[in-house]
Amino acid sequence: MSDIAVIFGGPSPEHDVSVLTGLQAAHELQRAGHAVQALYWSKSAEWFAVDAALEASAFLDGVPKGAQGLRLVLGAGGGFAPSGGGRFSKQKSTEFEVAVVCCHGGPGEDGTLQAALDGAGIPYTGPGVAAAALGMDKLAFGGLMVAAGIATLPRRALTATTDAVGFDGPYILKPRFGGSSIGIHVVEDLATARDLLGGEHLRAGAVLEPFRPDLFDVQVALRCWPALQVSAIERPLRSAVGGTRGEILGYIDKYVGGEGMASAPRELPAALTDALADEVRRVARHIGDLALVRGVARIDFLTNGDELLVNEINTIPGSLARYLWIDPVVPFATLLTDMIAEATARPTFFYSASGADGLVLRGASSIAAKLA
Repeated sequence: MSDIAVIFGGPSPEHDVSVLTGLQAAHELQRAGHAVQALYWSKSAEWFAVDAALEASAFLDGVPKGAQGLRLVLGAGGGFAPSGGGRFSKQKSTEFEVAVVCCHGGPGEDGTLQAALDGAGIPYTGPGVAAAALGMDKLAFGGLMVAAGIATLPRRALTATTDAVGFDGPYILKPRFGGSSIGIHVVEDLATARDLLGGEHLRAGAVLEPFRPDLFDVQVALRCWPALQVSAIERPLRSAVGGTRGEILGYIDKYVGGEGMASAPRELPAALTDALADEVRRVARHIGDLALVRGVARIDFLTNGDELLVNEINTIPGSLARYLWIDPVVPFATLLTDMIAEATARPTFFYSASGADGLVLRGASSIAAKLA
């Protein structure tokens, strides 16, 4: 079988979770008989080829022993080449058929990595640039839901000068750009929210939503290849702190359990009425079209058992949402190989210079004249 690369890590707060997802994917592909190249993106944004059979403990101190440095070369004939040598040295690029992207949050999920892979001509799984950027921008994604007539909580941008948002507190304060459950606070008033804007996760932008204690989370996975398909619905469970449940579903609830999202506490399938479950599936399918879903995405909803509101989309979910495919049953190896088939059949980029025929250049005066 052709070599497959698995990309994981990255300079993101979700780096460690990404390592877990990447290793799960690499090990499963190896068990299925694929030759796997593991490409580790370090916290300092450096690239390394590592042994695909490594365990999570090998990454505790950062770059594991035996790692070989790489650099990502853009342009025709681009790809991952051994580091070292001059900038223009002709070192042969690492060869593989497709890259399985397992990066969560930050530049691995916001379109940055996707744009670089497009520029290098590397086919990859998961969202393209536009879909990745949309999924990471909570304000833009919320605006798309409103424009499409899909119910969601009101969401407003928060800046240092914001003095009204159109709904009363308490509020949920979220980073505008960021992964799931990172840097989220429940605050009583706008003044408190503004005071938190200097925090690490909120510096690039923040959004406010009304805090609704009557709502709980339900989640579903979606894939569009080989056909549009929705997974079982889960209700993730919130951790008990001091004998009481947390106000919101947090990062610890989701990821700190040994296997990333796959080991988080949950009710699966969620105990919902048939009508509500059908509505979750219907809305998820609609979002799949609107948000340009590719690979496997997870769509997070809020509900009180009656009302249903879309929260956000996770375009590269923890553990690639493998644990949700119990009805219908989709083995992890099948999920991965279908993603790989989609990556080659549905390329993320198509460059065209159609219309750039020199007409504008021939009719142009000198640049100096244009600047005068």
